[in-house]
Amino acid sequence: MRKIILSVLGLLLIISAFLLAKNIVDNKQKPKPKYSKTKKTVFVEKVINKEIPIVIKASGNLVAKNKIELFSEVQGVLHTTQKEFKPGVNFLKAETLLNINSDEFYASLQSQKSNLINSITAIMPDIRLDFPKEFNKWQSYLNKFDVNKTTSELPVFSSDKEKYFVSGKGIRTNYFNVKNLEVKLKKYSIKAPYSGILTEAFVTDGTLVRAGQKLGEFIDPSIFEMEVSIKAAFADLLKIGNTVSLTNLTRTKAYKGRVLRVNGKVDLASQTVKVFIEVAHKDLKDGMYLEANIVAKSEKNAVEIPRKLLVNNNSVYTVKDSVLILKMVNPVYFNAETVVVKGLLNNTSVLIQSVPGAFDGMVVKVQKKH
Repeated sequence: MRKIILSVLGLLLIISAFLLAKNIVDNKQKPKPKYSKTKKTVFVEKVINKEIPIVIKASGNLVAKNKIELFSEVQGVLHTTQKEFKPGVNFLKAETLLNINSDEFYASLQSQKSNLINSITAIMPDIRLDFPKEFNKWQSYLNKFDVNKTTSELPVFSSDKEKYFVSGKGIRTNYFNVKNLEVKLKKYSIKAPYSGILTEAFVTDGTLVRAGQKLGEFIDPSIFEMEVSIKAAFADLLKIGNTVSLTNLTRTKAYKGRVLRVNGKVDLASQTVKVFIEVAHKDLKDGMYLEANIVAKSEKNAVEIPRKLLVNNNSVYTVKDSVLILKMVNPVYFNAETVVVKGLLNNTSVLIQSVPGAFDGMVVKVQKKH
């Protein structure tokens, strides 16, 4: 009985081993599953090299090119003219902006003029005796002297002796005192140096004005300057007279300007250069914020592409026979969103959209831009 049981177990073991071996052999002969490779679709366009203008973008505030701050050099009570001394009031060139009461000062001037006349009158007898040939010119000067008009220059001296005689009597000192007061009298009336508009006013009619007090601000609203900061690396590209396109913040209005001045000093902290742009338009206002596009120069045989397509700042992906090729290029200028590059041949197919996971030699499906 024992032999029968061992024989059956041995037979079962042989059968199991056979079935296991057969199963292993069958599994090795099964074909491996095939995986289909999917090609990524890329969008391309043909390169057309042309002359690309290098445009530097900047922004700044407008400042009136002709702007003066009005200060009083004398003291007195303010008297306005027929026009009010208030912001927004326009004045023509040479029109009086305001007057400061000068009655007391005018009386002092008239007194000095009288002293001058008296001094000259007192020396007339001596001139008749010592300088008979010069008497008529001094007599004529006295006859034409008018205290209500600007004092004329003293007669020309014919000799040093006459000059020393007149100077010794204090006449020249009196004369220059009068001229000094006449100059100061003009400062009691402030006139517009050019046609413009009052933008600030700190005094009103009847205000007691003191010497050195600021009265207001006056500008010419027909022409403006805008100061912008440009990277020092582009300073050599800027030329006086270069055209500048200006827009407001909403980009609804455009203006034309020109580079007026370029500062020769580089700011140590920001490494920028100050550039001054001149612009004129009736819609512009002092203090208005504008954006500027300054045409510095042009690059020939170049193409402008999005910055995101640039790989390692020196290469772009091109497509040839449905294969990506990493092509070296020469970036010549970076804008905020684009870059101007050289080194691509005409009709080269270049990507216009980034491809995630792209690599040199990658097989793709090409879709041309419509």
